[in-house]
Amino acid sequence: DAERRQILKKEGERVLNAMRGFDVVCSLAIEGKQYDSPELARALGAHFDMGRSICFIIGGSLGLSPEVQRRGDCRLSMSPMTFPHQLARVMLLEQIYRAHKINANERYHK
Repeated sequence: DAERRQILKKEGERVLNAMRGFDVVCSLAIEGKQYDSPELARALGAHFDMGRSICFIIGGSLGLSPEVQRRGDCRLSMSPMTFPHQLARVMLLEQIYRAHKINANERYHK
């Protein structure tokens, strides 16, 4: 347990440094809010329309440190299932791309 806390603390410090300067921090978490694609497009579009920059945080296999969780402005869940970090990155990127297409009224999402 002490080793887990130490790993989360070190990783959390690196993550907190990397997200400096972003207006909105959204962490991916199983217990986060689930959106369908049009809902996510509207949520992201509202931030982008206001000129806000968004940082998405995907935790490692141990999750996110309490400090990173507290810094987050929102929590997003792609599913109640757990996915490998690399797969979550691809899924998130595809959803962001899909959201931009929806907001631009371009044909992609269906």
